[in-house]
Amino acid sequence: MTKTFQQLFVAAALAALSACGSPQPQTPTATPAAPRPASTQTAIRAVLADQATAWNRGDVAGYMQGYWQSDSLLFIGKNGPQRGWQRTLDNYRQSYPDAAAMGQLDFNQLRITPIGPNAAHVVGHWHLARPQKGDLQGWFTLLFREIDGRWVIVADHSS
Repeated sequence: MTKTFQQLFVAAALAALSACGSPQPQTPTATPAAPRPASTQTAIRAVLADQATAWNRGDVAGYMQGYWQSDSLLFIGKNGPQRGWQRTLDNYRQSYPDAAAMGQLDFNQLRITPIGPNAAHVVGHWHLARPQKGDLQGWFTLLFREIDGRWVIVADHSS
C-alpha cells in the first residue's frame, strides 16, 4: 500500500469518525485523553484473535462480533463499498457457505497505529488455508473505534 493511499485512507477515516459522532458526550472543557498505545494494541489483537477463533470453528456470526453492529459499518471488498453489519454478515454467509469454503483463517503482519484516544488504524495480511477449495489470501486495512468500552471495526477494506 502506498503512503499516499494510507494518508488518504486515514483522512477519510477521520472524516468518517467525525460523521459517526462521539459515543460519549464531552464537555467543552474536557481535555482528550492521550492514546493508550499498549492497551489499544492488546485490545485490538484480542478482537482479531477472537475473530480468527470464531471463523475457524465455522461461526460467521461470532466472527462478526468484532465489527460495529451498525448500519454505518463500512466494508470495502471486491464488489466495492457496502454499508451495514447485517449486509456484511449476509455477504460472508453467501461467500463462505460451509466449513470447506471457510477454511482456517489467520492474520499476520499486523501494524496497529493509534490515531486518537478511541481510534486506531490497522494494516495486515489475511490467509485462508482451504485444502479442498484452494487457499485465499490478501491484505486489509481496518479502522477500529472504541465504542461503549469495546474496540470494534467500523471500516474494513480487504483485498
